[in-house]
Amino acid sequence: MQLLIVRHAPAEDRGAAWPDDALRPLTARGIERFRAAARGLATLVPPPVAILSSPYVRTWQTAEILAAEATWLPPTRCDALGSGGDLTGVLAAVEEVTTAGLVVIVGHAPDVGMLASLLLTGDPEAAPFEWKKGTAGLLDLPAGVHGPGTLQWLLPPKALRALQ
Repeated sequence: MQLLIVRHAPAEDRGAAWPDDALRPLTARGIERFRAAARGLATLVPPPVAILSSPYVRTWQTAEILAAEATWLPPTRCDALGSGGDLTGVLAAVEEVTTAGLVVIVGHAPDVGMLASLLLTGDPEAAPFEWKKGTAGLLDLPAGVHGPGTLQWLLPPKALRALQ
């Protein structure tokens, strides 16, 4: 199977305007720029069998933009992908939807980098990746979520936008 890991697009700043971090939305510029990145991303991978997203507003918006711009199926809520989420729960959710094909997950940093490290090395702390907002990475997982996997590519949003 393959796993496409996407970090949410740029969101409003933390602060008094957003006392509940789960409710922070994407910025207007973040929406605009991620639409272009999503179209570029669609040129790199086939349609997924599932899109799993954190329920946080900014990640859910990112997943919806990705589904719409790439003309893929709508996202499914995955509570384990919430900020500071449960990596074991994420792996179980991915395994529940498929053992073959492409699965897309949309989440938060540092969780997405820790998940990639876990799937590539067996240790979430061994190979931390920096995921800028809107970055996507493709992992090939021949043995499913039990790893080890191979990183196929990791592209920042600027590179994704250039592909559209």
